[in-house]
Amino acid sequence: MQRAADHGAQEGGAHRGRQLDASRDAALRDAALELLAEIGYDRLTIDAVAARAKASKMTIYRRWSGKAELVADAIGSLRKPGDLPDTGSLRGDLEAMARRSDSPDVRFDAQLVLGLVTALARDPELRQIVREEFLGRGGVRLRQVFERAVARGEIPPGRNLDLLVSVFPALAIHHLLIFGELPDASFAAQVMNELILPLAVAPL
Repeated sequence: MQRAADHGAQEGGAHRGRQLDASRDAALRDAALELLAEIGYDRLTIDAVAARAKASKMTIYRRWSGKAELVADAIGSLRKPGDLPDTGSLRGDLEAMARRSDSPDVRFDAQLVLGLVTALARDPELRQIVREEFLGRGGVRLRQVFERAVARGEIPPGRNLDLLVSVFPALAIHHLLIFGELPDASFAAQVMNELILPLAVAPL
């Protein structure tokens, strides 16, 4: 996705003789993410982002065409996940991942997803961002855990790993939608131990 900041920087340089201040980009993205987590996508406005970042609306519009592009870019700039747990067993790895559900970063990501829920049905670009930045990142990590378990002989060869990977995010999003609450480490551990682990190791 071509960021509006690139176009805005070129345009700003042509009309004002200088490049846009790139240090403002991070502050504007952070403001958008904070508001997305607090009030959701539908209530988020460019005015609110400008006020939170102590910037003008024109500063934002020189970088992004509007709310959707700003939010998509802000989510795309999120930090990368930490090291993948490697405890030597599938159960240990799943339990380690469940414990991380209570970390501030993971809970903030969940708040962002909850803030986006009402807009996902209407905005294909946001759906793509959520798949890649939230479900995609977590899915790749979980798949690596399963692949290691296959190599250790804990999971039978031929198991549908893609189906296993989809179970936890599906239940986590269901929990968010139905209860309006962020899944905690207890919920994650229950799903991992009582559902995903038995499905993973069951004979084919």
